[in-house]
Amino acid sequence: MPPLPRRLLAVLTLSALCPSAVLRAAPVVAALPPATQRVVFLGDSITQGGFYTVCVEAYLRTRHPASTAEFINVGLSSETVSGLSEPNHANGAFPRPDLHERLGRVLARLKPDLVFACYGMNDGIYLPYDEARARAYHDGLVRLRAAVLASGARIVHLTPPVYVDVKGTAPAYAAVLERYAAWLVARRADGWDVADIHTAMARELAAQRTRDPAFTFARDGVHPDERGHWVMARALLRHLGAADLPDTLDAADAFSGVPAGPEILKMVRTRSGLLRDAWLSAIGHKRPGKPGPPLAEAERRAADLEKQIRALQASVPAAAKP
Repeated sequence: MPPLPRRLLAVLTLSALCPSAVLRAAPVVAALPPATQRVVFLGDSITQGGFYTVCVEAYLRTRHPASTAEFINVGLSSETVSGLSEPNHANGAFPRPDLHERLGRVLARLKPDLVFACYGMNDGIYLPYDEARARAYHDGLVRLRAAVLASGARIVHLTPPVYVDVKGTAPAYAAVLERYAAWLVARRADGWDVADIHTAMARELAAQRTRDPAFTFARDGVHPDERGHWVMARALLRHLGAADLPDTLDAADAFSGVPAGPEILKMVRTRSGLLRDAWLSAIGHKRPGKPGPPLAEAERRAADLEKQIRALQASVPAAAKP
């Protein structure tokens, strides 16, 4: 039998000598794969809105203050991975952007080590389930995965968030996203890395509605509020190994007990939005809208924010660092 790893041997020895010490041990925190230097988030308007991406970044910064990993959110509103669009999308102003039109440029310009991709909400174009539309979604994800892996990066797929038919216009669409999520989870058997945020959101929604039947994460049925984004972030972080997150719906609870946690969360949010808008414009896309600031200007401003964030991270007492 090969010798036990030193960390495991130490834990077993400590548990034998002092079982209560193991019970008091710090909970396991989430971590990125080794050697990850650049993380890119891809997705539609929910990702572009970005609070879940900010929570993930801020968590990893506060738990691993020595890490130099960079996070860039380039989610794009209205986008699909399927290439589908409603005939009169945006009142005929423009069709939904197709991720694959810009994906090559994203990978070439940003050179990520790790990609988090969250698609599905727009991919069934808010219609009842249809095999052809589902196949377009599946094929789009396969193409996305192949392109990311060919670039040398890793990819974690996120199942689509939940849809709630608050307007009575798409009563069958929640079931469509359930099927899309189930298809993605089943790909784990094929070696795909899939974080199931859909199930986490659905369970939390059901639990909250036992106390308040009118509870919802999204007033329009699509775009989660900060509580919904936190549930998404929490599910992703738990997928990455976090065992130190509270079950409350307030993201602040995950940062209030960490030195400088709330300040880091706030500054990460500002920096993330600044770079997101600049990189979206620099990379280019097919969705009309206000362009972001010039990339060089955004990077200068982001560098100043980064210095401030790093100073806050350095101020965390050694005993408080995982």
